[in-house]
Amino acid sequence: MSAKAFFDTNVLIYLYSCDEPEKRELAVQKTEAIENRWISTQVLSEISNTIFKKFKLDYSDIAKVLSEIQASFQIITVKPNTIGQALKLAQTYRYSYYDSLIIAAALEQSCPFLYSEDMQHQQFIDQRLTILNPFKS
Repeated sequence: MSAKAFFDTNVLIYLYSCDEPEKRELAVQKTEAIENRWISTQVLSEISNTIFKKFKLDYSDIAKVLSEIQASFQIITVKPNTIGQALKLAQTYRYSYYDSLIIAAALEQSCPFLYSEDMQHQQFIDQRLTILNPFKS
């Protein structure tokens, strides 16, 4: 599949988790099936924080994980206009600010799909973006 897609932190965390092997395999399959993969600098920060707390990795191992992810995903920098758009989206769709920031970044890159476990599966945002939970059929 050559579609363009944005990935939320929660999906990428499963790539490094041994706790839920089925979700790990689905996350691997989904990320490998998409050629044009996007994340934001926010996602990189959240991954760092989550794997430090959840997996107790030291910072040199976290740096290796981030290098792997940066080699596999295109990265958008969160900018002031992204933040402004996130505030509007949060008000309109009632997502948290941080979820709205991910949605705003996906819209900014014209991604038609956003893969997230935490947002409403199959919700259509701004007539341009569909949220998909890769763990639901």
